[in-house]
Amino acid sequence: MQSQFFPSRTVATYMVRMFVVRTFAILAALVLVLQTLDLLSESGRILAAAGNGDAEIWRYVGLRVPQIIERFLPFSVLLSTILTLSTLNQNSEIVALKGSGLSAHQVLAPLILASFILAILSFSFNDRIVSRATATLNRWQKVQYAALPIDRGDRSNVWVRDGDDLIAVDTVKGKGAAARLFDITIYDRQQGNLIGVIRAGTGVRVPGGWRLDRASRFDVASGRITPLGNVVVARGVRPDQFTLSNVDPNGLSFGALRGAISDLNDAGRPTKALEGSMWHKISGPLSSVLMPLLGAVAAFGIARSGKLFIRAVIGMLLGFAYFVADNFALAMGNLGAYPPILAAWAPFFLFALIGEIVLVRSEE
Repeated sequence: MQSQFFPSRTVATYMVRMFVVRTFAILAALVLVLQTLDLLSESGRILAAAGNGDAEIWRYVGLRVPQIIERFLPFSVLLSTILTLSTLNQNSEIVALKGSGLSAHQVLAPLILASFILAILSFSFNDRIVSRATATLNRWQKVQYAALPIDRGDRSNVWVRDGDDLIAVDTVKGKGAAARLFDITIYDRQQGNLIGVIRAGTGVRVPGGWRLDRASRFDVASGRITPLGNVVVARGVRPDQFTLSNVDPNGLSFGALRGAISDLNDAGRPTKALEGSMWHKISGPLSSVLMPLLGAVAAFGIARSGKLFIRAVIGMLLGFAYFVADNFALAMGNLGAYPPILAAWAPFFLFALIGEIVLVRSEE
């Protein structure tokens, strides 16, 4: 029996069914409780907007629930693992499995396979549903739950550096060479010192730079305002530097985020934080595969110690420690302290090693 990874299809099906049912039951309970608590704080803001009613409340629930599922599915897998293995151990089923010649890894194999399938489903769910719900909810919250304006790809409050100069644009409409700038302010600086401010109502792309219409310049030294008329500025600034200013990784799918990172790299913009978020879109759902390994301490070694509750708590603490380490590494990656791949994957491999060590020591 030890030569086969799944010695018994009946036992594997029994364990997977128990594990999956508990996972979704725990997830449903968490979603119900957390969504109720979230509504207590947000319903007042939603109903404060003119014309909002029950329909908008349910719309908010529909947008918020996918985010809660994304965040707490790995935690549900952890709790389900501990509950499933503890139940099997209490009923001496783990002892029977090991008595038939199964190793600890063979006992856990059905749960790890089920977790891997859940990770694939989670990635697809996050990529197709959660990203869209997050993007819509963020735009809705920016207008304080009022009617959403039509999204034509416009950008607002855009800042671009041109050498020492800083360019602030209130609104950017269009893309590429057809981009139009509105309410432009250029801070003319030399060696970090402000020497003048150029203001214009509109600006368009022309060969060799950007043409500002009816521009004026304020000279800091003299305090005078000089009309400039139509003037060409920002000769080294490309259109994509204005249109790629705001990228929300949580509101984009994996493919869309990868494309945005490529465009930002071509424009010479920093992308380290976005790269970390991109890799975390894979490592985040895949963390479900770790949970059976971290929670396995609740299954083995209990026959000798009899401390089932303590081992269950240890498994839970290992899972919590992973979530803390994952969030910490991602934050360090966003700050630039960790490389993006290290920030996304280091906690995963670290706790995979810790889970293996704990499992081997429990076997001994």
